[in-house]
Amino acid sequence: MTVETSLKVVPGQARSPRINEWLASLRPALLIDNTWAPAKSGKTFDTINPTTGQALASVARGDAADVDDAVHCAQRAFEEGSWSRMGPGERSALLRRFASLMEEHLDELAELETLDNGLTLATSRGLIATGIEIMSYFAGAAQHVFGETVPTAPDRFHYVLREPVGVCGAITPWNGPIIMACLKIGPALAAGNTLVFKPAEQTPLTALRLGELALAAGFPPGVFNVVTGYGEQAGAAIAAHPGIAKVAFTGSTAVGKQILAASVGNLKQVSLELGGKSPNVVFADANLTAAVQSSLMAFTVSSGQVCVAGTRLFVQRDFKDEFLDSLVSYANTLTVGDPLDPATALGPLASQEQFDRVRSYLEAGHAEGAVALTGGAPEPGPGYFVRPTIFDGVERSMRIAREEIFGPVVSVISFNDADDAVLQGNDTEYGLAAAVWTNDLSRAHKVARGLKAGVVWVNQYMAFDPALPFGGYKQSGVGRECGAHWYEHYTEQKSVMMQL
Repeated sequence: MTVETSLKVVPGQARSPRINEWLASLRPALLIDNTWAPAKSGKTFDTINPTTGQALASVARGDAADVDDAVHCAQRAFEEGSWSRMGPGERSALLRRFASLMEEHLDELAELETLDNGLTLATSRGLIATGIEIMSYFAGAAQHVFGETVPTAPDRFHYVLREPVGVCGAITPWNGPIIMACLKIGPALAAGNTLVFKPAEQTPLTALRLGELALAAGFPPGVFNVVTGYGEQAGAAIAAHPGIAKVAFTGSTAVGKQILAASVGNLKQVSLELGGKSPNVVFADANLTAAVQSSLMAFTVSSGQVCVAGTRLFVQRDFKDEFLDSLVSYANTLTVGDPLDPATALGPLASQEQFDRVRSYLEAGHAEGAVALTGGAPEPGPGYFVRPTIFDGVERSMRIAREEIFGPVVSVISFNDADDAVLQGNDTEYGLAAAVWTNDLSRAHKVARGLKAGVVWVNQYMAFDPALPFGGYKQSGVGRECGAHWYEHYTEQKSVMMQL
């Protein structure tokens, strides 16, 4: 007998008096040159609590004029200010202080993130803790940007310098606001660049709070600038601005292509972390309990709004029925509701737009003949809630199996053997992440090599280590974030040849 998922929705309100006070005192302003000021146009927009559909606060609606102002201030800070004369040890200390302030205010940041985004409070805390780890990693990495010397004749000295590129632009998505911000702020500043940062218009609040913490940490004027606004205005202005030397973007593949096209004006460097349709491959010899629990988490954490979500679940044919019985039973125990309630496993989707998008894919799945073993329809509201949906009877040609949904929806597909798993797993335009579940070590290595993805997990899902590079194959992106060679994406090489 199928047990309905428990849905518990209550009005989403801040639990912390400090958050309520902060929201009440917030004035629509941008952070440019260490000064808070309204957008030049005077325009504002509301940010919405996805649990209730009600406005949380009004923020400044920056546009091209504000971006231009921020870029000029960032250029001055880079070329003339104290930042350009600061050694890596001093930059490291500032980043470490910034990370410490984030840790000191972790609970406050997590609640603000949950109110603005709909992540469960536990998920927000976990993602922000990872963001702090990333910031701490780059605080140390600031002192490990190395040049090179090369062998020469005794009367010559040749060497290679690594120098910061200049002003960087960062454009981040709404699905993990703080961790995505840290993946851009950390390396850009650690390498000695200055930054103009535009958060997603759906989730601007924690970016503004990070701006306040950056001021408290002591970043010099113009080093870290925050411009809130819409993508087609502020984001497009960053992508096209001739004074920006590098843009780092995380978001959809469609927008990533637009940013890449806009970069040709001054041939700025671009790194893109884009969409995914990640294969999660489960062999019959896998640990059933571990594979079921992680496979459910892989498409439901953050209500499925994760670029690496395991939304194509490949299960070995003879094992599929047993695996699905356990997966469906486990999915039906999850509580969907107020993300500030500790008992909640899934909060709402982040916006009305995303809610409508996921609903259209649920309808498409039914229309194409897939069978929803759980969920299958959105909740009527209030708020933007969708139950975990497990589609069986999925063909690889179906839209739900090919397109990124960004909701708690998984397509289950059977496979025969390792070669078939790799063949089907690679049948996608994306290549961001993948996972393999098996107790056969040789098979795990073979499948991990065969899958065309930037990250492959074995007997786990969604682990992260800033010491490893992160990024995708094919239309999942350009370049990598983190890893030992992170600075290659934020510095220029200069060859110096000296006659002694």
